[in-house]
Amino acid sequence: MPSFWEKLTVNGTEMDVYASVPDGSGPFPAVVVAQHASGVDKFIQDITDKLAGAGFAAVAPDLFHRITDEMVESTGKSKRDQLSDPLIIDDISATVDFLTGHSSIDSDRIGITGFCMGGRVTWLSAATNSAFKAAVPYYGGNIMVPWGSATQAPFALTSGIKCPMLFHFGEIDENPSQEDMLKLDVELSKYSVPHQFYTYPGANHAFMNPANPQRYQRPAAEMSWPRTLDFFGKHLVGPRAAGNDEPACA
Repeated sequence: MPSFWEKLTVNGTEMDVYASVPDGSGPFPAVVVAQHASGVDKFIQDITDKLAGAGFAAVAPDLFHRITDEMVESTGKSKRDQLSDPLIIDDISATVDFLTGHSSIDSDRIGITGFCMGGRVTWLSAATNSAFKAAVPYYGGNIMVPWGSATQAPFALTSGIKCPMLFHFGEIDENPSQEDMLKLDVELSKYSVPHQFYTYPGANHAFMNPANPQRYQRPAAEMSWPRTLDFFGKHLVGPRAAGNDEPACA
């Protein structure tokens, strides 16, 4: 199962992408992995590798590639706080183009998942890129807030989501909260987006990340990951009938 770093060009700038692919020649279904606020770190690389181990070519773009440490120092803002939605959309689109440009990838079977800010990126990307056939946000907060130069939040773009969604929530997470979950459920239902919501009792934000012992919750992690693989297996590997509905649940 080979993994490697690749450089892509986005609007004239270089973006590093971590990629991991299954053994064999494909064509493989693929999953874009949207990073959390710590970047494309060991956790995100491990998730990418796990997806490849499950049969999916997986890539994690560095969404911070335009933001230098000097910019953080001079502005006093974190890299996450300096992101802009239009540029995120460009980065994800370039990542999708990278995937579809390879003969080993089935361009009709591409999904996306993400953690923390990456869960928000997952929603935003599903709403703005028709290439995605399945989306799995993990505890994506700030979905109702635009970033950078954007005039609309990802929430306002929900009508653009044309793929089924599986969303994982922590019960005691405050962003997204359980109230946020209800609003997201209503909005997806409004536009007839097939979706499944799971809430994990006692789980907080970042419950998937073992490098964050204060918030990591093993039962939630061990329940949610097989659900994610099953969801991608159903929509990216197994037969996918048009109009196949998923029940909404909390």
